[in-house]
Amino acid sequence: MATFVDRVVLHASGGDGGNGCASIRREKFKPLAGPDGGKGGDGGSVRIVVDTQTTTLLEFHHSPHRHAASGTQGKGDYREGANGEDLILRVPDGTVVKDRQGNVLADLIGEGAEYVAAAGGRGGLGNHGLASPRRKAPGFALLGEPGEEVDFVLELKSIADVALVGFPSAGKSSLVAAISAARPKIADYPFTTLVPNLGVVQAGDVRFTVADVPGLIPGASEGKGLGLEFLRHIERTAVIVHVLDCATLEPGRDPISDLEALEAELAAYSGDLDGSGVVGGLPLNERPRLVVLNKIDVPEARELADLVRPDLEARGLQVFEISAASHEGLRQLTYALAGLVDTARRETPAPAPVRTILRPKAVDDAGFTVTRKNAGDGTFYFEVRGAKPERWVRQTDFANEEAVGYLADRLARLGVEEKLFKAGAVAGDEVRIGSEKNAVVFDWEPTLITGSEHLGGPRGTDLRFDDHSRPTRNDKRREYNERMDAKAEARAELWTERESGHWTDPEKD
Repeated sequence: MATFVDRVVLHASGGDGGNGCASIRREKFKPLAGPDGGKGGDGGSVRIVVDTQTTTLLEFHHSPHRHAASGTQGKGDYREGANGEDLILRVPDGTVVKDRQGNVLADLIGEGAEYVAAAGGRGGLGNHGLASPRRKAPGFALLGEPGEEVDFVLELKSIADVALVGFPSAGKSSLVAAISAARPKIADYPFTTLVPNLGVVQAGDVRFTVADVPGLIPGASEGKGLGLEFLRHIERTAVIVHVLDCATLEPGRDPISDLEALEAELAAYSGDLDGSGVVGGLPLNERPRLVVLNKIDVPEARELADLVRPDLEARGLQVFEISAASHEGLRQLTYALAGLVDTARRETPAPAPVRTILRPKAVDDAGFTVTRKNAGDGTFYFEVRGAKPERWVRQTDFANEEAVGYLADRLARLGVEEKLFKAGAVAGDEVRIGSEKNAVVFDWEPTLITGSEHLGGPRGTDLRFDDHSRPTRNDKRREYNERMDAKAEARAELWTERESGHWTDPEKD
């Protein structure tokens, strides 16, 4: 089973926002005291945070699907729903977040560095939040927005000062074990090192880290062997050390040819970098480097090292003859590395402070677009795209006629109807709001009949709320007197008609 993973594909989704509540407050002597539906809770977000105690992406390799908690629904009596908790994904220092196309979204370096991978949805307003002087009794609430769903790639690039590069079985792991407290696996067969190893070295007042990556072979930059899988771990290093095996028995191999093969692979890999492999302004193949001739405890290897050393120094390279087994030459090597690391740290420019860039919208920016598109079968439709219209559509409960009417009012105020007219839309044309994947499709009618006209007032009003008065004693007495006066006038009129002969007495007939 794998214990070290440095690249995973993660599927993250933010929590959904809770729905708003449509409720009417009822009190004694006030059966309709007004709307009191609360707002739904916001969904939690998926956040990626650097944790120095984490060293691998193995956790996400086993469970790549991550979901943040959703917000709860609002309730009556002005009670808001609970917000969903954020889901924090802890990653090692040096993790790079990319999309599926390979574009870098975030480069997380340093304890606490954070990136919001999938934002949670906002909770919908309750009818209390939708009430206004013109809309006193909304009979609907807004739905919560769904959380963002994102697929992205996490790549780990180790944060190290020195990278050991060499062929398989060149003695890189033995060198790390000899100069640090790291204990990598060491064996007498190629590709013993299957994962990068880090060691901390103290040389005088300078402390630095050394990374040992799996062995390179010709063609590693094209995917051969294991080198391509782990070359990303040396992109951030300040110094590169070529570890050359002077005791190899493979035919056609010698320190000079090994060095040329390693330099060619680094140059090929450096040419494929998009700028993320630049440290201190130097590309990967132009950084300070030195050569280590290893295994000089073998007599034939010492003779070969003495033979090739002048040739290597003629190329402008520092050369050290060492033995990881007998520790010969290690002290001089570690101090030389400490000097190069200290120089690189001093020459590396301090990171520039992040500037806050404000990009105000243009005065004539409506925030949405209306485009006429061909449906492919000889027909056409009108596509409406924009943050506000798409969010409003997601929040609308289409089973509620009043909510649909409210959406129509919002779109009309935003200017969607006006732009549809300008784009050539007529009643009955197909209109789609949103992306092709999840668009809301309807036949456009400039005036939507939602049934609210029967209320006798604007949409969202209730005539029962217009009468806030209670009759006083004088009002009741006045109403009683008016009613008695009306009865007396009616009796007098009937008596007058009888006296004038309009009525006859049956007994006299």
